Amino acid sequence: MKYLITILTIAAFTSILLGFFLEVDYAQKLIGFGVTGLFLVVFPIFSYYRWKDKDPKDYMLTKENLEKMNASQRDKKS
Repeated sequence: MKYLITILTIAAFTSILLGFFLEVDYAQKLIGFGVTGLFLVVFPIFSYYRWKDKDPKDYMLTKENLEKMNASQRDKKS
């Protein structure tokens, strides 16, 4: 999965750069496909890969998590 994300990212950036530097009729399409591929393909795959084994409740600001943060801040100051 890591290699797929890397390859797709490189392909998207290559498409964007080729669109900027090549003087062809379809240069704007290259840029558009690169940006679209980056945000509609690469970013969702990357997000899934990074979050697949994590619990979203650990990152929400619930009363319990706020109490844990306050307790850890008090421990650091002591």
